Amino acid sequence: MKDPRDIIIKPLVTEKTTGLMEENKYCFKVDKRANKIEIKKAVEAIFDVQVKAVNTMNMKGKPKRFGIYRGYTSSWKKAIVTLKEGSKTIEIFE
Repeated sequence: MKDPRDIIIKPLVTEKTTGLMEENKYCFKVDKRANKIEIKKAVEAIFDVQVKAVNTMNMKGKPKRFGIYRGYTSSWKKAIVTLKEGSKTIEIFE
């Protein structure tokens, strides 16, 4: 099994994700090769919480320009983790 800190890359904190925190949902940037089971185990191991569900989506890279050069930002994977009712919150977001 991979190290949990290799699966969870970083938390995502935006206006939309802070609104989801009221519903016990937290967003993370995760490894592209990680599946839902690995993400669930990693979040439970790192933050010591109980996970109810994991939703994932692949985010496509956006086109960018630098002068005459064109390219794309890297594609990445986002996971929205729902915690069980009564479970403690994740302190990193507060």
